[in-house]
Amino acid sequence: MSASRRSGTTDELGPDEPEQPDERERSENPGGPAGPDGADLLAALLDGMDAALCAFDADGVVTHWNREAERILGWSAAEAVGRQGFAGWAVREADAEEVQSRLMSAMHAPGRQVHEFALLTKDGGRVLVRTQSAAVRGPDGKPAGLYCAFSEVHAQIDLERSIALSEALFDDASWGVVLVDADLRPAVVNAHAARALGTGRTAVLGRPLGELLTQGVEELENALTHVLAEGAPPAPAEVWVGVRTPEGERRRCWRSGFLRLASPLAEEPVPLGVGWLFQDVTEAKQGEQEASLLRFRTNQLHRAARAAAECEDPAEAATVHLDFALAGFADHALIDRVAGGAVADVEPTTVPLRLVRVAATPSGGPGPSALTGHAGLPVRYAEGHPALQCVARAGSVRAGAGAAAVEEAREWARARQWPEDTVHALCAVLRSRGRTLGVVTFLRGAGRTSFERSDATYAEDVAVRIAAALDLADLAGRAGGA
Repeated sequence: MSASRRSGTTDELGPDEPEQPDERERSENPGGPAGPDGADLLAALLDGMDAALCAFDADGVVTHWNREAERILGWSAAEAVGRQGFAGWAVREADAEEVQSRLMSAMHAPGRQVHEFALLTKDGGRVLVRTQSAAVRGPDGKPAGLYCAFSEVHAQIDLERSIALSEALFDDASWGVVLVDADLRPAVVNAHAARALGTGRTAVLGRPLGELLTQGVEELENALTHVLAEGAPPAPAEVWVGVRTPEGERRRCWRSGFLRLASPLAEEPVPLGVGWLFQDVTEAKQGEQEASLLRFRTNQLHRAARAAAECEDPAEAATVHLDFALAGFADHALIDRVAGGAVADVEPTTVPLRLVRVAATPSGGPGPSALTGHAGLPVRYAEGHPALQCVARAGSVRAGAGAAAVEEAREWARARQWPEDTVHALCAVLRSRGRTLGVVTFLRGAGRTSFERSDATYAEDVAVRIAAALDLADLAGRAGGA
């Protein structure tokens, strides 16, 4: 408990100080003097402080000493109050004069004075403390003493580091930092996070996450709710989100870490919200996905080549290449040959180009490709069909139903002689020995994305192998007929 000179056994009343009412008067006036007087209230306030505090009168005698000062140095209030300065007990004799002069100088200096001293603990140890001292003035405005608040330097440095870290995170951090309140609304946002969200730092405050993001909101809110209830996850999480921008929606991947924030002033942990830190790793994730996809497709081409090498019939080898290419790439695939034989790169003919179906995957369910078209009947492709365009150009052609309704998309697929669930198509020309043999068509349903340039490159690699197998089948057939 803190002590003052008023509470000691040597207390004396000044000549003009009124005597204190006795206990009988206190009980008769419970609402008046019986309440806590100024000294009791001061003692309670001093003992409740988180910082160590002592006070000196104008002569340098210790008048106050709180519990935190006792905790740091080990000297109780009864042992400290009434001593002349720190000499001989709280500082070394060699340092006592310097410490005393620097402390007492605060009585005649404006504002607060900050110093660092090495003080002695009761058990003989040394503690480096940082002090803040300021004058205490009497009713006449003249210095009547001083107070000195002090704390261990390492604790003060830890506090300053925490404050500096907070300020740096919200000013200069190279990753996004968002403080989310218990209602899952941003309360503080740094500049990097505001740029990532496509808005200003103040414009984002207090708004639901659903107004800031078009995708990934549910996943993000679920993570924040979990952190509020259970605490921080053991590792960062990668969250794909859609961000609104003036140019339209952008899909981004944010590697996010979460921290539960609790009030340090409450006896029980009171959640203040969640600290959300994130970095944009979209390019890295896309690179990883592309590399993984490339490895898979390279392995598929290798496996297909090994399997096709074991086929006695070159036409069967063509279907093997088609089946291996279909895995993870498309839902259906077709192989169409040019009717009447391969087309050489010569002057264009006036005869309409026709295609004959020679192989196709089952449209009703999964299964291996089957050789068809033994009757040699041409497929009823209308003029301008993507497969016909592919043969005419000797290059890949992509086509899609776009944003059409379900019935319109089905009609679009039926008009092109494709399965009704087709939404995206990619045609790759079959070329061998400088001639066009036909076209291979890959088809995707609504559950897949449209074909991209990298997909066309893969389809062209497959088409080269299929064309070589079909050309070999033609050569083998002519040799057998001869």
